[in-house]
Amino acid sequence: MREQDLVEHFIPLVKRLASGEWFTARVSSCGLFHIAYPSAPEALKTELRTIYGQLCQDDMPMVRRSAATNLGKFAATVEAAHLKTDIMSVFDDLTQDDQDSVRLLAVEGCAALGKLLEPQDCVAHILPVIVNFSQRSTVEPHAYISFKLPVCDCELSTDSSQHVRSALASVIMGMAPVLGKDATIEQLLPIFLSLLKDEFPDVRLNIISKLDQVNQVIGIDLLSQSLLPAIVELAEDRHWRVRLAIIEYIPLLASQLGVGFFDDKLGALCMQWLKDKVYSIRDAAANNVKRLAEEFGPEWAMQHIIPQVLDMINDPHYLYRMTILHAISLLAPVLGSEITTTNLLPLVVNAAKDRVPNIKFNVAKVLQSLIPIVEES
Repeated sequence: MREQDLVEHFIPLVKRLASGEWFTARVSSCGLFHIAYPSAPEALKTELRTIYGQLCQDDMPMVRRSAATNLGKFAATVEAAHLKTDIMSVFDDLTQDDQDSVRLLAVEGCAALGKLLEPQDCVAHILPVIVNFSQRSTVEPHAYISFKLPVCDCELSTDSSQHVRSALASVIMGMAPVLGKDATIEQLLPIFLSLLKDEFPDVRLNIISKLDQVNQVIGIDLLSQSLLPAIVELAEDRHWRVRLAIIEYIPLLASQLGVGFFDDKLGALCMQWLKDKVYSIRDAAANNVKRLAEEFGPEWAMQHIIPQVLDMINDPHYLYRMTILHAISLLAPVLGSEITTTNLLPLVVNAAKDRVPNIKFNVAKVLQSLIPIVEES
């Protein structure tokens, strides 16, 4: 948009919305200031900053919420000199608003403003807000500040609200690459272990889903010594979603641990999941076995997977036999035509004699998937 069009049409539009009788117009205007401001003449810039300050003090909380939400975008376009005066002034007002929802949205402004200010200004203006919010008794400020500003604080990891601990768990792992190995080991590792053992499954899930961010920082030796015992314990967690998260993490862990260490510590668990009571776990376990075969190769699979598959195909529970058939269909392309023809195909053909109709139906589907692989031999 040309500057002339901006001055003649767009900025007047923003001003009309900002002074609109209906609060919805004023709410909409808050999201346009960061577009109008950069190309505006100096006189209009002063006016736009003043208008935005008025929106931050609007009588309607919906308008103040919109102003708090968009403050970071607007601040990024404002000159440094005005950032420390005009913007920080309205920011302080928003963080002390009588509406809890407005104060919560001001926390997002903390994250955006902290990137724009000098370190000493962050200490003076941003840090007090963080400390104040993290010490509040209500759950939402705690949780929101954990989500937006990764404050790796032991007090938050032991907060009485599981929502706070879950929010902390979702961001704390991302601090490891930033802090480096020594600080991660000293400051974060105890919190990781505490959250991995939290009584609420969502907390444990959030930690598990981000474990890969820690692996490369602390090194595999320390990982195996400190976190692995907790991971093994979670592999048998009573909540199936936690077990599922562990299964999905196993291939990455296997590639870093190496075949020898994996066989000793995790190999048995991977086969155990094939007989889980929950279908989603069994299905994920079958895919996990395939990915492990891709990682360690056909020879490893022949030694550690095929013998147990031979045994489990005769399990008394037909659902487990169906899982093994599914695993065979996934393994065959990885293991190649020779192993498939010699070891897997006879199992599938024999399963066609099963007394359960669903097994026979699945045998037909597996045989169809094996045809192109067997034809290669």
